[in-house]
Amino acid sequence: MHTFDWIVLVGTLALVVLYGIWKSRGVGTSENFLAGKRDLPWWTIGLSIMATQASAITFLSTPGQGFSDGMQFVQYYFGMPFAMIFLSIFVLPVYYRLRVTTAYEYLEQRFDLRMRTLTALLFLLQRGMAAAISIYAPSIILSAVFGWNLALTNVMMAAFVVIYTTSGGSSAVSRTQELQMTIMLSGLVLSFILVLHKLPPEVGLSEAWQIAGVTGKTQVLDWSFNWNDRYNVWSGILGATFLFLAYFGTDQSQVGRYLSGKSLKESRFGLLFNGFIKIPMQFLVLSVGVMVFVFYQYNQSPLHFNLANRAKVRGTAQEAAFEQLESRADEIFVKKQTVLGDLAKGLRSGDTAQSDKAGNTLRELEKERSALRVQAAELVHEAAPKAESNDKDYIFINFLLTHIPTGLVGLMLAMIFCAAWSTTASEISALTATSVSDIYRRSFVPDRDDNHYFRVSKIATVLWGGIITIFAIYFDLFDNLIQAVNMIGSIFYGTILGIFFTAFFLKSVGGRAVFWAAVVTQAIIAWLFFGVSKEPFLWYNPLGCGLVMGFGLIFQKLLKRS
Repeated sequence: MHTFDWIVLVGTLALVVLYGIWKSRGVGTSENFLAGKRDLPWWTIGLSIMATQASAITFLSTPGQGFSDGMQFVQYYFGMPFAMIFLSIFVLPVYYRLRVTTAYEYLEQRFDLRMRTLTALLFLLQRGMAAAISIYAPSIILSAVFGWNLALTNVMMAAFVVIYTTSGGSSAVSRTQELQMTIMLSGLVLSFILVLHKLPPEVGLSEAWQIAGVTGKTQVLDWSFNWNDRYNVWSGILGATFLFLAYFGTDQSQVGRYLSGKSLKESRFGLLFNGFIKIPMQFLVLSVGVMVFVFYQYNQSPLHFNLANRAKVRGTAQEAAFEQLESRADEIFVKKQTVLGDLAKGLRSGDTAQSDKAGNTLRELEKERSALRVQAAELVHEAAPKAESNDKDYIFINFLLTHIPTGLVGLMLAMIFCAAWSTTASEISALTATSVSDIYRRSFVPDRDDNHYFRVSKIATVLWGGIITIFAIYFDLFDNLIQAVNMIGSIFYGTILGIFFTAFFLKSVGGRAVFWAAVVTQAIIAWLFFGVSKEPFLWYNPLGCGLVMGFGLIFQKLLKRS
């Protein structure tokens, strides 16, 4: 990477850290540290919520998802507007009326201390793992691309987040996310423009989208129903809606963002802003991946995008076979140029027969190249069994480092760092608030002055930063990074959402009944996920919610009889 890129990268990140410290100065109480000053306007809340969800995984993994599978992943977000409307009407007023620091305080008032503690522990477990992934995901990619030490990269990712989060707590997180989200959105739009600029002069946005459409990359809606299909209209609207209800309604990393609003009205606007902007944003991120796919139709691309893995194949028994695959990929690329020319002529002239014939040929060639990529990944696994053979998450950063002008590379990397920091900061802040308010202060040391809890909150922030960094060092990649976070959430979110729904809507169910309902449900969901199938993970969210509510009613009746 060029020296100027390093200057842009370091300068941008230094600005973010200093901005967070400056905007959160004057935080001197434990409540302000854990819950913020409760003075945020709706646009800051909305940007903070978006920044918390839009991790580095979004900008590294999602374009790779668009490159490989097209636009269908956007269906996953179809349930978000429904979830935001529901939360704005039913959940936000309860939190504001009780003026809670964390979402789990409400459960003690509704049930008992045992339910507050159980739900807080479930949150700490799943969010701790998710936070580790938010650190590990960009670290392993950056370390592979630049040759950095993975452990040191993890430490570097976490260290600066801990600095400004410790300085100002929740307020520093929210204020910093304003700037981070601005950088991320600017970088995203710039990425899309740069990809289009790199296409041949005769290929504009319309032609590029048509070429992508010929290969099936632009299909958004899939109305077919399949329990094991992760992304279709039904899993997006039904399954993912419950995931979003749990994430935005019960996960302290998000609840803490809108509880800092200056009023109920501002928090509602912030939630709704996120709900209706998120889908266009994800559409744009996936579109970048689709345009990168079109770019590589006209420009030679690596058969395997993780070049560090390609280096591991050299000198092994698999090298000759890998080179044969690369030679065949080169032949396919040459054939594509003729086919793309015929396709473009057919599209411009309106010659349907010519464009259909060229489109069919292009699909066959792309299908063959996809098969070669699968074989290449298998050879990588044979040559280096411990290496992650999936390379989807390396597609976008490979494009940035290879084809983007000097200076802009530093800005794009700053976008990735900002995305990682924004999510990690929210997660560390939420882990601190929950562990201090719901566990330490409530059950272990309940009667100390505020200065004590303020100091403990800062210590807890540093400790959580260290814990998730250690976890990150031992994580392995999933099939796709963005799916990893959703999978981990789906193991726990259904149960947590069921507890809150029982609290909100089943007034006859008491704490003892819902406690055992939650324990049984969590055991069932864990068995289904680890023992049966991970594929339908989105459906485990409504299933877990329904099981907790159903078992809660049954156990309550049994307890009354006994």
